[in-house]
Parts: sequence; structure tokens; C-alpha cells
Amino acid sequence: MAFQEILMSIGGMGRFQIIHVILLSLPVFMLASHNLLQNFTAAIPKHRCRLNDSLEDGNFTGIWVKAFIPIEANGKPSSCFRYTSPQFHMFNVTSSSNTSEAEKEPCIDGWVYDDSEYSSTIINKWDLVCSNRRMRQLAQSIYMAGVLVGSIVFGGLSDKFGRRPLNIWSNLQMFVSGICAAFAPNYITYCVFRFLTGASLSGIVLNSYSLIVEWIPTEKRAFTSTATGYCYTMGQLVLVVLAYLIQDWRMLQLAASVPFFIYFLYSWWLPESCRWLVLGGKYEKAIKDLKKVARINRKTEEGEKLTIQTIKYDMQREINASRKKNYSVIDLIRTPVVRRISICISCTWFSTSFAYYGLAMDLQKFGFSIYIIQVIFGTVDIPAKFFSYFVINYVGRRVLQASALILSGAAILVNIFLPEDYHVARMVMVVFGKGCLAASFNCVFLFTGELYPTVIRQTGFGLGTMMARLGGIVAPLVQMTADYYYHLPLIIFSLCPILSGVIAAFLPETLGVPLPETIQEVERTDHEDEVTKYAEEMALKNTEYETINGKS
Repeated sequence: MAFQEILMSIGGMGRFQIIHVILLSLPVFMLASHNLLQNFTAAIPKHRCRLNDSLEDGNFTGIWVKAFIPIEANGKPSSCFRYTSPQFHMFNVTSSSNTSEAEKEPCIDGWVYDDSEYSSTIINKWDLVCSNRRMRQLAQSIYMAGVLVGSIVFGGLSDKFGRRPLNIWSNLQMFVSGICAAFAPNYITYCVFRFLTGASLSGIVLNSYSLIVEWIPTEKRAFTSTATGYCYTMGQLVLVVLAYLIQDWRMLQLAASVPFFIYFLYSWWLPESCRWLVLGGKYEKAIKDLKKVARINRKTEEGEKLTIQTIKYDMQREINASRKKNYSVIDLIRTPVVRRISICISCTWFSTSFAYYGLAMDLQKFGFSIYIIQVIFGTVDIPAKFFSYFVINYVGRRVLQASALILSGAAILVNIFLPEDYHVARMVMVVFGKGCLAASFNCVFLFTGELYPTVIRQTGFGLGTMMARLGGIVAPLVQMTADYYYHLPLIIFSLCPILSGVIAAFLPETLGVPLPETIQEVERTDHEDEVTKYAEEMALKNTEYETINGKS
């Protein structure tokens, strides 16, 4: 009897598991807010050059604007240049004078912003426009770099020190760094605390999902993973409501961070992963937590039967294997099957995040209200994850993972061939692609936890989320390639998930398979699958041979 049977004997998916999943899923609501926060806190308001002090009245459409602000080829006032001398003839509606030759200069006196739609963002706070416009993307890349560093640091530490303490610390760090970012006096300080916020997000994601997966029976893992994914989906809609009600970027940042103090307080109640405790030799603590779970699940009698001796006996093989060495990142590539898993999972995480943030982090480019676009982008996740649940549960993880990536890439690729004025058709394809990527994200969290054994599960999660954040860092940089060829970003955003979808097809299926505890189990299971497959093929050939001989 392994841990799976022990878990079933004390209630399976009982009251404890339900409470456990709910408490660990609540922080996910606000994680979406932090991931997509800059769509609102860094929204770019309309802006123009500030006029000379004697003429500037602070009104975005003041009476002197027409004489000082050039008109661009698209018919809109320039955002980054002004005339060096006033063009008073522009007030004459019958004037046919050519102003294209008039001398212009950058906005040396600063900018005036139209606060009718975005009254307070980091853009108009620190003038991140025109020559400084790339600082906006840099802030998001720094945040993603924090998530990347967090996935590396927290992934290894939680395998060594446990999931629970790292989860507690990550919630506290998210609260403190988020509050500090809200009151940052300058751009550099803001970026530093956004980096720390990103790092803590990785800690929450990694440890929350591991604590959920490692306390849930095999047949319920798909359901709980999908339910947790829906929390992120609803979190996107929560962000829209908060952003609509709170126009000031500092207060919005504050509103997205304060709830993590509540999560920090109740995270002390959550027990450590019992699998991790047993494999780490902490038997007394494991027995104590198992009896607590049995009591909550009203299986007290079964819980009292558990002793250190029974745990050691039931999980003897896993315990012996885990004691043979200290595991590290090298174990992700040391053996052939785990190495193949690591390569395929890395590509899957990278491409899913790369294409996802390429679509989701620049909502203003669609030409509609960013509130409406964010609602559409968030809402499409609901049917996408609902559909993915059934595919995960009845068809398999591998099929969903591969098909979702390939379909998302194809949807993005179609937009290259659609004319620019086909706004609705282009939006439909982008939304469909985003839904496929949401299904891919929903699957990859569950798939990764099931593919890696307990002894290196967090390290494997760390590798996957590291690649995802690398994709999130690279995505804004790829947008800049449009300066060389207009459709190049779409080509890159489409081909990457298509190729990764093909690679994901080489992952082993985990539908209905108990969580592996050791690396040896993963290697042996794959070998046994190959032997079984070979035996089935040989049996089929023998049957065909006997049929042919019988007919002859």
C-alpha cells in the first residue's frame, strides 16, 4: 500500500481536501490581478507636448494647441513633437499653408495628458512616453524577471525545506512588496518592488499547486486543477472591476496586494505535504497531520490505526529510493525518461506563456476599451477550461496539451492573412487562440505535477515556471520586431506554440496513473509501458498470422 491508498483510507476527497483546495485557491484570484495589472496601471493616456509656460493652461485641448502641435499623417495631433514657433495661420480655416516644413522639436518642457480615460497611471506619473516609452515594457519585463528568479529559488527551496513554510513566506512577501510598490517614490523603486512581487508570485503558485496535488486522490486531480484554474479566470474579471472602480494606479496596486495579508494569516493553519514529510524522514509530523486529516474527514478510527511503523512499511520502497541521494536540478536531466519529460515540459511552458502574454499584455492595440477587451479575454477562459476538464478526464492530458498549443498557434497565424479592416474576424481568432492557451495553461499545471516524482516535483515545477516566465520576458521584446517586418511578431507567436504542440506529443500519458514518488518509478513505468506496447503489438501480429493460416 502506497500513499495513495493511505489517503483513500482516511477519507479520500473528504471535508479536509475541500477546505484545503478552497483556501489554497483563494490567492489565485489576486495573482491574475498582479500578472495583468500593468494593462491598467501602465495604460497610456493621450498626450501632447507641453507648451511654453506663458501659453500652457493645462487643458489637453487648449486654445493654443492647434498652433503649436503638428498633425500626423493619420490626422491625429502629434504626441511627441511641437513646433518651435507658433503656426498662427492654422487658426484660419481657409488657410492652405504647408506646415510640413515647419521646424519641430521634442517635448523638452514635458507633456500634458488627457485624464478623461486614465487619470492616474505610472505613464503620466513618470512620463514614460515618446523617447521613454520602452520603460513601460521594461517594467513588465522586470516583473517577469522576478517571477523567473522566484521559480528558480522557491522551486529548489521548497523541495528542501517544505512547501508550507515557503508558501507562508511567499504570501507575506507578496503583501509587503505590493504595498511598497504602491507607494514607490520613483520608477526605479517601483521596478525593484515589482521584481520582488513577481518572485513571491512564483512561490505562491509553485507551493499552492504542489500542496493541492499532493493531498488530493488521483481521480480528483483533474477536477481540482480545473477549479483552481477557474479562480485565475475569475481573477481577471475581478481585476476589471477593481480597475474600473479605482482609477488611481497607487490605490489599484494597493487593492491587489492587501488580500495577501489575509492569505498569510490563514496559511499557518494549512498542513505540510505528507508525502514530503514521509520522504524527508519526518514521520511523527506526518502521522500527526494524517490523524488531523482523518479527524476532519470523520475517519478518526482509520487515522488511529496509522503508526510510524505502518507508514514505513507501506512506503518502504519510496523511502529507500529517496534516501539514496540528495536531489538537485541535475536530476531533471540525469536519466533518459525524466530528461525527455524536462525538455518537452520546458518547451510547453515557454510557448504557452510566450504566446499568452504576447496577446494579453497590450490590450490597447485592439482599438477597443481595455475594460471590454479584458472582460472578453477573461470570459473566454470559462468555456475553454470547462472543455479542457472533460478532455483531461476522459481523453488524456497529452492530447489536450498538444492540440491546444497547435490550435492556438494556427489561430494566431490566420490573422496574418486577414485584412486590417476585418476587426471582428481578427478579434475572434485572437480570442480563440487565447482560449486555447488558457486550456494549455490549465493542463500543464496538472500535467507537470503528475509527470515528476515527489522527490523532484517542486524542482520540476520550478523548471517549468522558469521557462514560462522566460517566455513572458521575451514576449514584449518580440513585439518590437514589427519595426522590421509588420507581421513578424505574429509569425513568431504562432510558430512557437505549433512546434511545442508537436513536441508535447512525446510526453507520457498520466490519465489515471498514481503520482510517482521516485525517479526510479518514472523510469520503470516508461520501460514497462514500452514492454506492454511491444507485447500488445506482437499479440496482434500473432492473431493476424493465425487468422491468415486458418483461412488458408
